Amino acid sequence: MIRILFQGDSITDWGRNYEEYFSLGHGYVKFASEYIKQMFPNEEFEFVNRGIGGNKVLDLVNRLDTDFIEIQPDIVSILIGINDVWHLAGDRNWLPNDVFEAQFRTVLDAVKEKTNAKIMLIEPFLIPVEDKLHFREDLAPKIEIIRKLAREYAVAYLPTDGLLNAAFIGDDPISFAQDGVHPTEKGAKFIGKKYAECIKPIIESL
Repeated sequence: MIRILFQGDSITDWGRNYEEYFSLGHGYVKFASEYIKQMFPNEEFEFVNRGIGGNKVLDLVNRLDTDFIEIQPDIVSILIGINDVWHLAGDRNWLPNDVFEAQFRTVLDAVKEKTNAKIMLIEPFLIPVEDKLHFREDLAPKIEIIRKLAREYAVAYLPTDGLLNAAFIGDDPISFAQDGVHPTEKGAKFIGKKYAECIKPIIESL
């Protein structure tokens, strides 16, 4: 049995039923789990989604015990960061990057010290829609921080922002996420497939 924990914000949450332990929602988590099961038909998996809409990195810090450590996953993936940008975008009073990094390190250190989980980090992303283009000003350095942390803590990294921007060539970016942040079914399937491809070597190593 391999237990995979999906952590993050609304992009991970995506309509899961909080009353049902194994509810996966309707987003990339659902599609990723389906692709993973197809890749490993003879393996038994337990998929746990603990994404919560509106969450920022600090929220993950505050629920480390209940939603990371108590679950004791074999693999944990984390997609977080867009709300740390979005919630402060109105007046561009951005969260300082050193604070963002310190909070993220708190999460990763706890996972390293109190579980045996392999860590997979997922890059937050932004689809180019007019009313959110200014998010990039703060998102870009925070993606760089997550990339740096991935080199230190993770065994796999999903460069979602880059992969999506590559997929936009010859296609309509808005078809992947109409509001620029929350994936459509097409966007969720795309991320889910890339997720499964990224996590495959970790599963094979267990």
